[in-house]
Amino acid sequence: MGNDLRRIVIATGNPHKVAELREMLSLPGVEFVGLRDLSGEFVEPAESGTTFEENAAIKAISYAGQTGLPCLADDSGLEVDALHGAPGVISSHYSTAGRETGVGRAERDAANNQHLLNALRGADPEHRTARFVCVMALAEPHGSLLAAVRGTFEGRIGLPSSVPRGANGFGYDPLFLVAPDFTHTSAELPAPEKNRLSHRGAAARAMLRELAHLLHAD
Repeated sequence: MGNDLRRIVIATGNPHKVAELREMLSLPGVEFVGLRDLSGEFVEPAESGTTFEENAAIKAISYAGQTGLPCLADDSGLEVDALHGAPGVISSHYSTAGRETGVGRAERDAANNQHLLNALRGADPEHRTARFVCVMALAEPHGSLLAAVRGTFEGRIGLPSSVPRGANGFGYDPLFLVAPDFTHTSAELPAPEKNRLSHRGAAARAMLRELAHLLHAD
């Protein structure tokens, strides 16, 4: 095997995310670890890219170099067609134009959601199409990108009279009406159904295929 993929670090210190991706990417002979499972201090890279692909690659390459292990990183967010792809890479800080202000997650989510509804004021349902996007990138310690995949979750942003709705989600989930029937928000879906349809699930399945190919390339 040209690249040693027996141990891959997932570029997060969040143990729940590590556990989730371990389950999604389960492969015989491959161990996935989080940053907290490793010794040493790691510097979080600046996500200076203008696309999800660029930011995922920045994180994967940086942490692969710092840890000396192949690294899997992801970047995700919301694209709204009527807003020319915004909020995009600044999805988590949309209301502050990408600036980190130190407020709590719930307060930030509420501000982002209101900002998005304001930006779409007057748009009819057919012009509120949107998608969640997740890009996963895999890099090796010498700086090469081994794979990059994209998963999407199609829908549209509900009208203010009908959203936010649902408690099984965060971020823009309570505003996001799931295609093709647009009757339920992402935050109203049961967890198994949401995982089956989600952008992260789609990206993980695509990365699993890439990993299987890389493992058997030689």
